[in-house]
Amino acid sequence: MGMTIAEKIIARAAGKEEVRAGDIHTVTLDYLMSNDGTTHLTIDMYNNLKHPRIADKDKLVWIVDHNVPCDSPKTAASQKKMRDFARENGIAFYEGAGVCHQIMCEKYVAPGQLIFGADSHTCAYGALGAFGTGVGCTDYLYGMVTGGSWVLVPETLRFHLTGRLRRGVTARDLILTIIGQIGANGANYHAMEFVGEGMKTLSMSDRICICNLCVEAGAKTALMEVDEVTMEYLAAHGGREPAACFKSDPDAHFEKTYDIDLSSIEPVVAKPHFVDNIAPVSDVTGVKINEAFLGSCNNGRIEDLRLGASILKGRKVADKVRFLVVPASREVYLEALEEGLLDIFMEAGAMVMNPNCSVCWGSCQGVIGAGETLISTGTRNFKGRAGDKDSFVYLGSAATVTASAIAGEIVSADELGVL
Repeated sequence: MGMTIAEKIIARAAGKEEVRAGDIHTVTLDYLMSNDGTTHLTIDMYNNLKHPRIADKDKLVWIVDHNVPCDSPKTAASQKKMRDFARENGIAFYEGAGVCHQIMCEKYVAPGQLIFGADSHTCAYGALGAFGTGVGCTDYLYGMVTGGSWVLVPETLRFHLTGRLRRGVTARDLILTIIGQIGANGANYHAMEFVGEGMKTLSMSDRICICNLCVEAGAKTALMEVDEVTMEYLAAHGGREPAACFKSDPDAHFEKTYDIDLSSIEPVVAKPHFVDNIAPVSDVTGVKINEAFLGSCNNGRIEDLRLGASILKGRKVADKVRFLVVPASREVYLEALEEGLLDIFMEAGAMVMNPNCSVCWGSCQGVIGAGETLISTGTRNFKGRAGDKDSFVYLGSAATVTASAIAGEIVSADELGVL
């Protein structure tokens, strides 16, 4: 029997000819990424080891992105701990450069790699054909001091895409629809693999968006085949060479296959307070908002900013609505600046912020108060995610968020007549 992409990557990392779902294997890791959310805890545990050592500093990438600029003395202390440790040990360190997953995709991730990240949305790396998965501090520390870890080989759910997304419909609408279909626990400890002719219509930005949110269905990782889009992205971002380019074998085992016609997808939102509480935008049209957010590791790339700016150009953000626009990285920020996109946002009354997690994290920027409603391209909408526990978060696409910022209430770009 053949192997899936997930199985092939784990086999490579384990030095095995063959692995099967349900097996447990010791693997060598290609990279370990950590951000300021938990790195200070990892450092504390490291300093308590009897014989602390770093197996390979060149495999470590540390990124300050969750609270940038720093929001309190307590946060300043934890970030200083991270900054000093990285400097003392020669660890690649980024601060103010953007969201961790965007930086990793721009500078490090290559097809065939197995990567641990101390953040749940590490599955975004599957857009580049890499097995990325989120881990806690203890597992991260073990990988840091040994260079390896163990992995339980996951079963794979396959999503076969055909057709093309209609105008005004985005990859964000697609993955939210899938999460609504299978549920927030529908892919628990599974790999979600995306294939089909429909993949050819999706940009790298689309693919990162899709893989990034798969953890919201419980996935261990998400994976896509390497193709021309992948190789063009790698060439444009440093010319990285793949570790391996894998495709699932024709006789590989999939626990279940879903057939999805992209042309059938419509603009949707995830309603409070669950990411799988999916409804067409038309079902919630008219819900008043206080704030809109365009950014995050899911929707802060240049394509998202271009879409938002194209809708907002010549229009204004509604009175009493705060619209925060946050590029996912410095590279994206500079590109948006050069293209004049930031001028469009600022002239319309939006607030353009420095590259960071911002409102999605709900800690350092754009925090919402009790009774307030946010429409967001962030990754989660549970109670208190973006501020007060009695606030309300709707998740939508860059198009829906921007249209809603103009209208002052939730509405699709199509309904508003701006596309």
